[in-house]
Amino acid sequence: MIESWILNELFQDLTDPFLIMALVLVVIHFGTPLAYYWYAKTQWLPKPWNIRVDGNYRPKVTVIVPTYNEAGFIEKKLDNVYQQDYPRDKVEVIVVDSASNDGTPEKVKQWSMKHPDFHVKLVQEPVRRGMAHALRTGFSYVKGDVVVITDADAIWEDPDTLKEVVKWLSCKGVGAVSCIKVPYRSKGFEETYRQYYNVLRVAESRAWSTPIFHGELSAFKKEFLEKVGGFPLGVGSAESLAAMKIAALGYRAITPDTITVSELIPQSNYVWWRIRRAQHLILHLVKTLRYLKHYNSSFKQVVLMEAYFHLINSWLFITGAVLLLYATLALRSILSSIFLALGLVLLPIRSYRVWVTNQLFLVVAQLRNLWRKELVWSKQRKL
Repeated sequence: MIESWILNELFQDLTDPFLIMALVLVVIHFGTPLAYYWYAKTQWLPKPWNIRVDGNYRPKVTVIVPTYNEAGFIEKKLDNVYQQDYPRDKVEVIVVDSASNDGTPEKVKQWSMKHPDFHVKLVQEPVRRGMAHALRTGFSYVKGDVVVITDADAIWEDPDTLKEVVKWLSCKGVGAVSCIKVPYRSKGFEETYRQYYNVLRVAESRAWSTPIFHGELSAFKKEFLEKVGGFPLGVGSAESLAAMKIAALGYRAITPDTITVSELIPQSNYVWWRIRRAQHLILHLVKTLRYLKHYNSSFKQVVLMEAYFHLINSWLFITGAVLLLYATLALRSILSSIFLALGLVLLPIRSYRVWVTNQLFLVVAQLRNLWRKELVWSKQRKL
């Protein structure tokens, strides 16, 4: 008798429009990115680069370091660049300080005096206007043929990093290069997230280009930056949008698997740090869609998929969860209760938990972008 009642209830659930819609949304939400990741990893990642490089290419390089209250990191960063195995007479560093009040400019001046064999230029902005403005300011002083931007707290572990960067840019068909980011001495959420994230960046690059670049290290041919008007304003990810504008000219924008940078993670307010980053990425992808018609068919697919993942897919998850909750509480659906319980049971699995959490970050980021785009943000203490 009880079994018959349960079977009858399950049959009714399967004909309920709310439950059907919820299941369709959930399947699309999880199925689409899984299919994309599988395809990228199995079809694109094994592909040859089809890029001819010159390992002896040694152009003049300008490294732009935007700073705001980086007194604890700037000397280490300058040491980091100084220790690169690259001809020092072909490297210049431009530190663009955005009205620091912790003595960062003084630290730069002191370091420069101790290293007279290295060209460091300090540019001081009177007010803080965000990273994009600092990059645009620094670009006006560039003399090198290759422009590299980097954060003050980004760690280039390999002394051959600059050599590796310019090697890829020696190819005429490559206009911009970025890096793989690895959390510095940080496990858990960020490490798991980066494992999947980095695979996609490299796989998309092997297919042709990736639409997402990183402030920890992004490099550009100066001539192409000049053609696209330098670093754009009005976005938090100016390096990514500059790369996509260069890609619109027909040049590849890639993340090789041979360039790795260690990234410091905030000691506190990690959630808001991630949300702010999501806000910047969302704004960047919205603006990148404007250049879609200029991309080849392969790259159009990549840009559309990344835009879908960051702008739409997270809402399918939220909508599906709400419909399941409604079906459980209001309609007393047994099947919806089972699916909700399954979602909770899976939370101890780290990769699943990271995915779900990131969907919430993306939703909150889109909502916050409606009134606060976080182009200038509060300084956070990092490890």
